[in-house]
This record gives sequence, structure tokens and C-alpha cells, in this order.
Amino acid sequence: MPTYKAPVEDVLFLLNDVFNIERYNNLPGFADATPDTLAAILGEGAKLCEEVLQPLNRVGDLEGCRRHDDGRVTTPKGFKAAYDAFAQGGWIGLSADPEYGGQGLPYTLGAVMNEFASSANMAFSMYPGLTMGAIAALLVHGSEEQKKTYLPKMIEGSWSGTMNLTEPHCGTDLGLIKTKAVPNGDGSYAISGTKIFISAGEHDLTENIVHLVLARIEGAPEGVKGISLFVVPKFLVNPDGSLGARNGVACGSIEHKMGIHGNATCVMNYDGARGWLVGAENKGLNAMFVMMNEARLGVAIQGLSQSEVAYQNAVAYAKERLQGRSLTGPKSPEKPADPILVHPDVRRNLMAIKAFNEAARALVLWTALKADVAHRSDNQGDRQAADDHMGLLTPVLKGVLTDVGFDNAVKAQQIYGGHGYIAEWGMEQFVRDARIAMIYEGANGIQALDLVGRKLPRDGGRAVMAFFNELGTFVAENAGDDAMKPFVRPLEVALGHLQQATMWFMQNAMAKPDNAGAGSHDYMHLFGLVALGYMWARMAKVALAKKADGAHMNGEAARMDAKLLTARFFMERMLPETGAHLARISTGADTMMAMPAEMF
Repeated sequence: MPTYKAPVEDVLFLLNDVFNIERYNNLPGFADATPDTLAAILGEGAKLCEEVLQPLNRVGDLEGCRRHDDGRVTTPKGFKAAYDAFAQGGWIGLSADPEYGGQGLPYTLGAVMNEFASSANMAFSMYPGLTMGAIAALLVHGSEEQKKTYLPKMIEGSWSGTMNLTEPHCGTDLGLIKTKAVPNGDGSYAISGTKIFISAGEHDLTENIVHLVLARIEGAPEGVKGISLFVVPKFLVNPDGSLGARNGVACGSIEHKMGIHGNATCVMNYDGARGWLVGAENKGLNAMFVMMNEARLGVAIQGLSQSEVAYQNAVAYAKERLQGRSLTGPKSPEKPADPILVHPDVRRNLMAIKAFNEAARALVLWTALKADVAHRSDNQGDRQAADDHMGLLTPVLKGVLTDVGFDNAVKAQQIYGGHGYIAEWGMEQFVRDARIAMIYEGANGIQALDLVGRKLPRDGGRAVMAFFNELGTFVAENAGDDAMKPFVRPLEVALGHLQQATMWFMQNAMAKPDNAGAGSHDYMHLFGLVALGYMWARMAKVALAKKADGAHMNGEAARMDAKLLTARFFMERMLPETGAHLARISTGADTMMAMPAEMF
């Protein structure tokens, strides 16, 4: 059976040493997040995930969710008690607004807890995760009455939330939505239509489920310009806050799917359900994008989470499994064979996963801190710069972390050989669960197109130029440090490849848009490699400084040596892939688009 240990020590290294979280103490909520407090919070969160959520991961996969004849859905054994423990611990409202019962701590801590929970039990983590996204959307776009009605109950965990976008005939192209909203004459609307793939759409974990639903008001313009957002509770809410009659929304069926069996993925039928407009008419996408962007960061974390838990188990297996002898002679002569960890190809896979995981975690936390600045700073310039960063990096995080996270789950499965294909070892579940992250919340091909088509040219390229400037400054400032050369020089080369690719798009994509489409996937991964390389260069700088300051005195020397070795592996064997991405981008779209449909 798989195990999991939350990487608390690595998170604290990133927050305290690499990103110096104390420098954000001017922001609301950060002054309370002292190093001791951080360690205590993350330690408690780790304990919950390791001891309560992780043992239920296999249970959820085997049992799945069950829909009953009356439309009720029950979750796997143990999920209800685990959800109650999660909610009562205050984890749903960790970073939520104190005005509505939240703790007001940094969003960054919520991102950390998201990783821990997703690694422990990805299917379970989606229930509170979707609720947090709905909270964020209502907080920004909901009316005061809506906030007072829904947020306290959602933050305390007695009510949960969902997002309802997809319909049988439309996924990415939301302009095709048919779900309609008819005014009732009392400020509410009658919502009718069918939504599919609705995660946590119906379950037995909470008293009420607050659905955020995209629909088109009668007479609204066609396409995305005529979409509105509505809040549609499973149970209507009485004026005193108590629950009233059942609303006209029900689960028609549960999808039978490849993974995340413990999460109820529902077909939701709306039959004149009462809903209330969130934000302005025909501006539903603006409101929903708050939730979608938060969800995309959450899905990026899911990619990392499955890579991390798969890695941990593969390492344990590689240290124990005896097969063959080392190419340089027996390493365990007293045993019938050596542990497979001695073999270079096993190490190649494990080092690649480790190098990705640690840099990806850094990239997530760097971006989470930007989110805190964007939402909490009183400096307009800082908020704008942070918002630019998030807009630029969100598609990179979602696309790259989930693509590579899935690949890494497969690599970890490969370490087990035939045992990795057998369910009882748990590796094949990680592979199946990781696969969905590449698809939902905007398939990764869409993320790549969003990056190249919208995020790069936005505001005259302000965000990407700021990114280039930050990395270029880092390279220039550290170029003269001999100890940093193994990290700075490869980063400089890779940054040059990214700048060349960006310039190629500027010169070749405007006149021929297919060039942008043909190169977008490679560009997204090229961008991701450069961003991960920057994270490794920053971590290496801190590791070198800590060793120079005598880290051996407090037992950190070995950890810092591991950081430096992993950083070198990334720079030597992974970052050079930027050259291949640039070469593919530069070939353009001609060959890709030349073949007639009948030749496929």
C-alpha cells in the first residue's frame, strides 16, 4: 500500500529562505504567519493529510460514489468523517476573509495545504477545493446579501460549492451554452438546462451545495457576450439563514471515469431551479474566471501532488527492490542482488521527478505569493505587477505541471516494473488520477493557446517583458560568482531560447496565426522549463549561502548538498530541452497544416 509524507521541511525552506516570507509582513494576514506559526500550521495540516486523508485514497478509488434512485449521492466510506475533520480544523477558511469567518492567513498557506491534501487524496481534496473557488468568486462578484447568506456557511464547511460550466455540446467554447435563465419577477430567475462533468455536484458531505451556474438570460446576445452567472443552492435559504425547500436541481447520473473515483462527477439537471444573478447581466465569464483562475492554479498543484506522492513511493521501492548488480560491481555483496537504486536508468527517472517536484513547488509558492500581493497590497503598482505575473504564469503552471506531473507518475510506475501495473501497489491509481488534470479546467492545448495568443501580447507585452527583465537581472547579478556559474550559465542560454521564440512569434504569427497554434505547446513547455530553471538557480544561491554560513552546525549541510546536486541535474539534463522546443517552434505550421483531412 502506498504511503505519503508531506514535504513540510521543503516548504519551510522555500517560504523562509528562498522567498523570505517575512518581507510580506506589510500585507494583511502575513504578520501572523511567523516562522514558528508557519511550522505549527503546516505540521498540523501534514498530520491530517497523512493520517486521515491518505488512508482513504485507496478506499475512495475502490468504492467510488454511488447515486441512489432518489437522486442522492453517497461518498466512499470515511469521507464524511474526514470532511468534518477538515472543516472543523478550519482548513477551508484558512485564507478566507475574517469578516465571514475565515482566518485571513495568506493564500500561500492554502496553496501549500492544497498540495498536501491532493497528494494524500486527490479525489477528496476536490470537495473543499471547489468550495474555496466558489468562495473566491462570490467574495469578488457577489452582492452583500449573497456574501452574508452563503460565505459564512461555506467557510465553516457546513455548505460546499461547485462550478457549472460544461454542457453536453460545449466545453471550451462557452459561447455555445444553452442553459437558460428566465426572470421570475421577484429578483430571482428560473434556471433550466443540463450541465455535465460537475465535480462534487451532489454528495452527502454537507447540508447544502451552492452551485455557481453559467446560463443565458432570455433575449441575451449570442456567444460569450450573453452569458450570466447565477448562484443556485441545492436547498433554498430562508430569510433567517435556515434551509428551506429543495430547489429544482438534481443529479441525473454519475460519470464512470478513469480516475478520481472518490469524487462525485455528476450530470446536473436544472428544471426551473431558482437562481440569483451574481454580478452584472451578461458578464458571467468575468465572475466565473475568478473561480476558473483559482481552479487552474489548484489543478496545477494537483499535477505536482501526484508527481510527489508517486515519487515518494517509487524511491522507497527502489531502495528495497533487489534486482541485478551495479554496472561497477556489487554494492550489496551480502545480498543476492543490489537494490535497483544503483542502476543509472532508475536514477535518471527518479532524479528527473525530484528535480521537477522541488522546482515546481517553488514556482507554485512564488505565484501564490504574487496572488497575495495582488489581492492584499495597498500599492497599485505592486498589485498590477503581481496580477501581470499571475496572468502570464497561470497557463504555464496549469499546462506544464499537469503534463509533466502525469509523465512523472508514469515514470514512477515504471520503477516498479510489473508491480506498478498491479492495483494493490497503488501506482496505477496515481497515473489514472493524474490524467484528468491535463484535461479539466481548460485542456492543456487551450492553456498553450491562451499563453501565446492572449497573455504574451496583453498590455503590449508588459508581463512577459517584466519576466524577462527579472531573470535577466538575476543572471547579470550572479554571473561573476564562480559557485553560481553551473546554474546561471544554463539559465542564461535557456532564457535566450525563450526570448528568441517570443520574437519568432512576433515576426511570424500575426500574418499567419497557424504559426502561433503550431508552436504554442512547445512554447508553453519552453517557458515552463525556463521558469523552473529560475527557481533552481534561486534555490542554489540560497543553498550555497547556507553552506558558506556553516549550515553543518544545524544539520542542514546534507539537505543543501542534495539541493545543489538536484539543481545541477536539472541544469545539465533537463533545461537543455529548451533548444529542442525552440527548433520545433521555428519550423512553423506549414508541414503540420499541409495534409488534407482525407489523408489522416
